[in-house]
Amino acid sequence: MNRAGARAEELCAELMRGAGLRVLARNWRCRHGEIDLVAEEGRTLVFAEVRYRRDQRYGGAAESITAAKRARLIAAARLYLKWRPDAECRFDVLLLDALEGGRIQWIRNAFVA
Repeated sequence: MNRAGARAEELCAELMRGAGLRVLARNWRCRHGEIDLVAEEGRTLVFAEVRYRRDQRYGGAAESITAAKRARLIAAARLYLKWRPDAECRFDVLLLDALEGGRIQWIRNAFVA
């Protein structure tokens, strides 16, 4: 991951902590792929995808979350949930189109499994 991507994930983790979530893992990897942030809000596990785009040349951050990407996230989350089978879960997306001075758009429950 490049420095800008790491900075974007750190900004999103800070935002989630500020909103009262407890960040459990960053860049959790398994055979299905990677989950950028795993957090806990009450009894709910939050699997968060962070998308950063420096410019709009190839589309914005939201357009970069394809059906294939969603499928990999869901598969990875299912594997993570084997450790917490009783937990509820949701999938959030945090979008950044600029690092400095840019606003983070946090879409809670962005998609369902």
